[in-house]
Amino acid sequence: MKILKAAFTRVVTAAAVTASVMASALAAPEVTPLVSTSWLEQNLGSGEIVILDTRSAISKSGRDDYLKGHIPGAVWSEYPGYWRTERNGVEGVLPSIDKLEAALSEIGVSEDKAVVIVPHGKSSLEFGSAARIYWTFKYLGHEAVTILDGGHEAWVAENRPLETGNVVPEGDMFIAEINQDLLISTDEVASALTSDVILLDGRPQNQFDGKEKHKASTRFGHIPGAVNLDQAQFYDKATNRLKSPDQIASLVPASLTSEDKPIISYCNTGHWAATNWFILSELQGRENVTLYDDSMVGWTRQADLPINGPDTQPAPATN
Repeated sequence: MKILKAAFTRVVTAAAVTASVMASALAAPEVTPLVSTSWLEQNLGSGEIVILDTRSAISKSGRDDYLKGHIPGAVWSEYPGYWRTERNGVEGVLPSIDKLEAALSEIGVSEDKAVVIVPHGKSSLEFGSAARIYWTFKYLGHEAVTILDGGHEAWVAENRPLETGNVVPEGDMFIAEINQDLLISTDEVASALTSDVILLDGRPQNQFDGKEKHKASTRFGHIPGAVNLDQAQFYDKATNRLKSPDQIASLVPASLTSEDKPIISYCNTGHWAATNWFILSELQGRENVTLYDDSMVGWTRQADLPINGPDTQPAPATN
């Protein structure tokens, strides 16, 4: 497709110039990682954005609530739905590229359209859904993607327009251009244990310490050498938004900002890890952050892989 497009642009005719001007006029609006409700309302009339309403059981919501009222033009996109799957007994991993291309084409996503992800706006856990979808788009090579700051709840609270019923999108053609730097496998993580990579565990402290675990994990604890950074601390429960840039900066350990080492973000199934990835990569501009979607569920299923659990923690210092 790219070769054909390149060949076409070399044909200097009046028709080609006219088509180029029209294409520029219809180009997707520029987006930042987070956009405001006012920005979205101003761009509702654009045919070059796809709005995804991701309300789900995670926030005790879903399709029924979507049908009762949603942002005009928004398509309901169930999470985890087609965004995640189970493979080799490991839940929550990335589906095949073919399946994602088909699903996104069906809801009208194409390379010329910006995607606005609308979380419910209820909790850090639910924001992680939006971050994981956002990461998936970036992995698929689709750069024009953003998250609505405050989500559906902020939109409603500001008395912005809603519509009812189902939106049936006009299909388009989505073709992925994979960014391999954004995803890492279990074997690659295991090989990185002896390198200078920073393993960033986004789970709550009690799971990191091995006092609790995900139901699908076979062992307690964390990957050896990992640093704990609970993603929930970046979320302001009072406003149901991410905290301010200054607050976020104060919460990120100096080791993650002063050093240029590669970072592997993980959690249990790559959900919370997506929020930490979003914070570091998209909001703070770190270019060497990747995501381990197998995470602890995948890691603990391989008995030969090491783990620091309750019985393997280093002894506390005596002085």
